[in-house]
Amino acid sequence: MKIYRVIGLMSGTSLDGVDGALLRTDGESHIEREAFLSIPYDDKLRDEIRTCFGLTAKQVQETERALTVAHAEAVHHLLEHHGIQSNAVDLIGFHGQTISHTPEKRRTCQLGDGALLASMTGIKVVNDFRTADVAAGGQGAPLVPIYHQALANKLDKPVVFLNIGGVANVTYIGKNGDLMAFDTGPGNALIDDWMLLKTGQKFDAEGKTALTGKVEELVLKKLLSHPFFSAPVPKSLDRNAFVSQAWEGFSVADGAATLGAFTVQSILKAGQYFPEPPKQWIVAGGGRHNAFLMKQLQRHLNVPVLPIEELGMNGDAIEAEAFAYLAVRSVRGLPISFPTTTGAPRPMTGGKLYA
Repeated sequence: MKIYRVIGLMSGTSLDGVDGALLRTDGESHIEREAFLSIPYDDKLRDEIRTCFGLTAKQVQETERALTVAHAEAVHHLLEHHGIQSNAVDLIGFHGQTISHTPEKRRTCQLGDGALLASMTGIKVVNDFRTADVAAGGQGAPLVPIYHQALANKLDKPVVFLNIGGVANVTYIGKNGDLMAFDTGPGNALIDDWMLLKTGQKFDAEGKTALTGKVEELVLKKLLSHPFFSAPVPKSLDRNAFVSQAWEGFSVADGAATLGAFTVQSILKAGQYFPEPPKQWIVAGGGRHNAFLMKQLQRHLNVPVLPIEELGMNGDAIEAEAFAYLAVRSVRGLPISFPTTTGAPRPMTGGKLYA
């Protein structure tokens, strides 16, 4: 079986920047990590992307080009830093930047021009991973579970991979390797937006602000009454699904604590769907650095809650690695989404190839 050398590019709903990971993989069991970097968006591009949320690709062509250029620059930096020529890379998996996600209307939109990126890097590109799944009636998210399954090969199961990005999602892997996955609710996005609005800071560093705040229980209860939490799984969310004015009068610390508790309680609700209690939770995404979130999760869950670094992996790299892995599965015609992960009617491949 051919082992591909492939770069995965990811920009999540937290709008941190571009993560790039270089793997050698067959899209199945062979995973060999070579390199990783993360390049923050500059403030101008980050602000431009924020103005695009909820719009369509046709409305945001200039921003799409700027975003694609930023991803091309990330590829060049990754290759130059490690002394690798572009012709030594087989493929790029390019997730793009999600600006709207309404699968109930069979729509999802990720900014990113695959043809332009292929032209700028000289490397074949796979992007548009979600559209086929959504068009078939699936949620189009999460797509990382099949990669989590590969990472869990030697772990004691059942196990849960929890990703706390802008939105939080879980992958449950049962004793026989069976998959279940879905978005749980907000991750970091509401906390990040709150901190930016109130302090100008992009996030609550290490959860220090939330740790000094008081959770407003009545508001938390109201937030948890959102119909999303009673919907069946699989299910997925748009980044801005929970935009509200309910916390506008709070102090900075109380707002951060209440929104952090909202994230935690949303994650805890996920447990009701699991066939068996997991033996451990493995946490990736930026939220694993938030001490408020991690302490609350450990307090409420009666099993180990571990940052993924304790497995010898880089938690910042997982999603970029996943889209490298998914790109290989795409060109091989292997499924990337499943009825139990996105609600697709059957196991489905996805992605479009640009040479």
